[in-house]
Amino acid sequence: MSDRVIFFDTTLRDGEQSPGVHLNMAEKLQIGHALAELGVDVIEAGFPISSPGDFESVNTLAKEIKGVTICGLTRARDKDIEVAAEALAPAESRRIHTGLGVSENHLQHKLRMTREEALATGVKAVKLARQFTDNIEYFMEDSGRADREYVYQVVEAVIAAGATTINVPDTTGYTFPTEYRDLMAGIKSNVPNSDKAILSCHCHNDLGMATANTLGGVIGGARQVEVTINGIGERAGNTSLEEVACALYIRQDFFNLKSNIVLNKLVPISRLVSNLTGMVVQRNKAVVGANAYAHSSGIHQDGVLKERSTYEIIDPHLVGAEESAIVLTARSGRHGLKHRLMELGFDFATDRFEEVYQRFLDVADRKDEINDEDLRELVKS
Repeated sequence: MSDRVIFFDTTLRDGEQSPGVHLNMAEKLQIGHALAELGVDVIEAGFPISSPGDFESVNTLAKEIKGVTICGLTRARDKDIEVAAEALAPAESRRIHTGLGVSENHLQHKLRMTREEALATGVKAVKLARQFTDNIEYFMEDSGRADREYVYQVVEAVIAAGATTINVPDTTGYTFPTEYRDLMAGIKSNVPNSDKAILSCHCHNDLGMATANTLGGVIGGARQVEVTINGIGERAGNTSLEEVACALYIRQDFFNLKSNIVLNKLVPISRLVSNLTGMVVQRNKAVVGANAYAHSSGIHQDGVLKERSTYEIIDPHLVGAEESAIVLTARSGRHGLKHRLMELGFDFATDRFEEVYQRFLDVADRKDEINDEDLRELVKS
């Protein structure tokens, strides 16, 4: 099994489906170039048949972005696949992503097909897509709630038809990490030709476990992760690219896997996507949030100032963030205050510092945060 994880970014497709998000062509191209520089392997640029704008998005990125595979999403319908092939034609490297639901819920209520009808339709779609490219990804929507034996049957059939990547989506964010790990491992163990394709994780965050489930899938044998910048996407969002990339790097001792992601570009692209989509990154967001490397507790400040790794497992410079921040509040201790005063050029004897510290506490009880101007006023007194 490969020791490299392929990063499939769907910010421009699944991410743009977030309610309230709309990107124009120039913005999509800007994000596309940033994703290529970040080191993603595959960019899912849109759903070509869904609108003229999506067709243009896929076609333009196919023309303009080099060094990365451009992917277009389709339903398992002839026209969808033909239109996607047309949009992807200029790409240096292209992929058609097609498929159908596999859960009883989707088969009965959405597709209104029997298992046999859906399987036959999926196989036919893969065979048609193979006429345009040998890079075919097949998605089995709602795999997280599907019957395992049927999943195995579908995987075997579509690989035999020519699929080279099998997307195993937890479309509704329903599974737990151990379940999703076992789903991937089960496919590896029970599908005779599973070694002929790469298994892919596509997880949603409805129960807050998209990253954990994706990493569970990798442990189970998946070697592609489908992610978005900042975890944007429908409902509660998709798996966050930055979280998975950092987890694989920080815990190399556990995963022993590599990726092509350039980690120090994570914070810049997070800010770019946030600015262009208008989706604000929550302050306590892992890896890229404004508070990810900020400390206000006196105990934490004391530890970080003595040795950063006491409370930070990620060096902020690793992901392109600024220095760790010591935020002065009523919970800050003497060490944090003394550190900031010295940065401002003040170095007091012990007795004088204690006077300043007591005045600091009085002000801090009345304010959320003490800034540099507040400190300068304090030392004047």
